Amino acid sequence: MILIADGGSTKSSWCQLDKDGSRVYFNTEGYNPDFMKTAAVADSLDHNLPDNLPRAEVTEVYYYGAGVSSAAKAEVLAAAMRQTFPNATVSVDHDLLAAARALLGRKPGFGAILGTGTNSCLYDGQKIIHNVDSLGYFLGDEGSGSFIGKRLLRDYLRGLLPEGLQEIFQEEFKLTRDDILDRLYNQPLPNRFLASFAKFTYDHNNISYCREIVVQGFETFFENIVRHYPNYQDYTFNCIGSVGYNFRDALAQVAKQYGMEVGKIIRSPIDDLVAFHEQEMK
Repeated sequence: MILIADGGSTKSSWCQLDKDGSRVYFNTEGYNPDFMKTAAVADSLDHNLPDNLPRAEVTEVYYYGAGVSSAAKAEVLAAAMRQTFPNATVSVDHDLLAAARALLGRKPGFGAILGTGTNSCLYDGQKIIHNVDSLGYFLGDEGSGSFIGKRLLRDYLRGLLPEGLQEIFQEEFKLTRDDILDRLYNQPLPNRFLASFAKFTYDHNNISYCREIVVQGFETFFENIVRHYPNYQDYTFNCIGSVGYNFRDALAQVAKQYGMEVGKIIRSPIDDLVAFHEQEMK
């Protein structure tokens, strides 16, 4: 039995792939080694994996996760996986490789992630060959849920939301300035907190302000990141992630502004990632 997982900062999507080709899907929370230690990951797995999953029968685990930017960070997650699945060979890679494999298979091209955070790459069909650093939610992550949420919260706290929207936001979330700053500076997982507000812009997409901050976020993503790839206009724009998928019309509009044709835009890579591994097994 093989487990394949795509892990974002907020949610991990798993597939249990049995010898007969049958698939069972389930979710756990996301495991980002920038914010979690091995013990916390192992504890979460213990509590969130399906009760009927025979852990001792798992022979291979392929986990692709946000924040897996070095061997040391990969080991934070791998150690938890080995503890949870004692008979399995564990492979932990960056979620950017998962995106490239899901979007492009073995074909070279450009791939991006637009979810809680942002990432992107050029891929040669085997490995990632170029990456413009997204720099995380403090310094970058342009176009991501956390980037859009940060803009929305900043405007809310400064009283800059358009008339009516300020009141709608206050009524929906009932957050004070102190509440928001406490969540950002004192509580765990501030990137998830920021990204949670991207849904507000989707729910109120009929208001021009909400559409505009999404478009501006994508424009900043292209301006600061995408256009710095060599010959970027020679590639189609391929993307995974809830933000890219939910706002795909705005994303296609901005991609066109920057001279890129849109290729594949999907919410989650898990189906395509499982198909990739099935093909590799043949």
